[in-house]
Amino acid sequence: MADGELEVLLALDGASFEMAPGVIVEFTARRTDATPERPHGLSYAFVLRDKSGGSPWVRFDNAHAVEKPGRGYGRKSTAYDHWHRTEKDKGRPYNFTTAVQLLEDFWREVKRTLDEKGIPSGL
Repeated sequence: MADGELEVLLALDGASFEMAPGVIVEFTARRTDATPERPHGLSYAFVLRDKSGGSPWVRFDNAHAVEKPGRGYGRKSTAYDHWHRTEKDKGRPYNFTTAVQLLEDFWREVKRTLDEKGIPSGL
C-alpha cells in the first residue's frame, strides 16, 4: 500500500461525524505489524450507525475472521478483511486492494444504505 494512501486512512482515526440527522459515521484506522491476518499493516473499522447506538448499519473492518463462502467438504478458509451489509449480517469477505478503494467501497455502501432507509445524504 502506498504510504500516501495509508496516511489518508490514518488521518481518519477517531473521526466521527453526523452524516445526516441522527446518523453517525465513525472511523478507526491504526498502523499494525503486517501479519497473515493484516498483510497491509492496518487495523481498521469504518461504521455507519444510528446516533442512538445499536448495531452498525454498515461496517467495513478487519477485527475478526469471517468464513469465505465455499462448497463441499474440507476446511473453509477465513478472511479478516470483511464488511457487514446490514445490522444482522455476520460479515462477508472483502478484497482489500488499496486504501482509496476501501474508502470508495465504504461510501458506496453508505449511500446505498441511506437511500434504502430514505435518509437524504447528499452523496
